[in-house]
Amino acid sequence: MIVVVILGVLIAIAFPQFVQSIRKGRRSDAITALAAIQQAQERSRSSFSTYCDEIASAATATRCGLGLGTSTTQYYSLAIDGAPTGTGYVAKATASGGQTNDTTCATMAVKMERGTLTYGSSSSSTVDWADPNRCWAK
Repeated sequence: MIVVVILGVLIAIAFPQFVQSIRKGRRSDAITALAAIQQAQERSRSSFSTYCDEIASAATATRCGLGLGTSTTQYYSLAIDGAPTGTGYVAKATASGGQTNDTTCATMAVKMERGTLTYGSSSSSTVDWADPNRCWAK
């Protein structure tokens, strides 16, 4: 009986840490997806005079499009926040599915502004650009 109690206590302590490690590992999906958006934005901007706001549609001869949708494992949904300009854009990856329980990094984002790339993250939809290391630390 003592062994069962000790085992129960160990599981109660270790399981939440294990789940948090899984969520932290899934953040790499958002990082990969946002890197794909960055690359697609630069390719699109070489053909058009502005960054693109259309993630899902592919580009045509007269309209930009990135041809992306969700992250590869679908733990994050992707969006361009606001209206991109010729000098900048904000791309967000918002947790979806089982990743919504990641209360530390529910939103991860990148901001391109006049050639400078800034990383941000948040536990809500409002991005904190001051402390990117919370979610972007390597």
